[in-house]
Amino acid sequence: MKTITRQKPYEEIMRLLEQKSRVFIAGCGTCATILQTGGLEQVMTMKDKLQESGFLVTGLTVIPTACDEMTAVSLEEYKDAIQGAGAILVMACGFGVQRLGLYLDKAVLPALDTLFMGLEEQPGYYIEACAQCGRCILGYTAGICPIAACHKGLLNGPCGGTNKGKCEVDQEKDCAFTVIYNRLKNQGRLDLMKLYHPPRNSQVSSKPRIKILEAEEVEQWV
Repeated sequence: MKTITRQKPYEEIMRLLEQKSRVFIAGCGTCATILQTGGLEQVMTMKDKLQESGFLVTGLTVIPTACDEMTAVSLEEYKDAIQGAGAILVMACGFGVQRLGLYLDKAVLPALDTLFMGLEEQPGYYIEACAQCGRCILGYTAGICPIAACHKGLLNGPCGGTNKGKCEVDQEKDCAFTVIYNRLKNQGRLDLMKLYHPPRNSQVSSKPRIKILEAEEVEQWV
């Protein structure tokens, strides 16, 4: 599973950096590197563009995994360059931006837009596989999330627009419920298609979502 990102328009990055003449750039060595949005090559390209625009780049790094707790250790190596910057431009997902923001008292600014959590179906081809809605029905839908796979986010389908197993919105795409139907049929569980799933209760996944492990849960990992 990867966090899917794309680079913001350069004009937006310029607006974010307004009145900041000295910049430190941080990329990510996992998802953003794989997606070619925040790896070493993209960080170096951003450095060149910023310098051409008149910015002083005080330093740069590609943090192995920008969203985990080891980020603090990675930043320590560049503390002088970071101290000399007026802003930190982060070429990582929103998780990475927020992680860096925990450790720094400077403006931490995103260079990327975070789109979704993606499952790699084939090399270089990612699909949104889970909407993280807090009420999982994968056990009834043959392991396929209709909220993420269906353009309309339906829980009970297919809709009236499906045609010969194809999606009404994207006619090149198989209807999510056709895929679910075929997989359930192969598993001998086609009766599950008759179940009605009530509308989602948004309170199940109210914002912000928090998970606190109980003491016994923590102990099993220690």
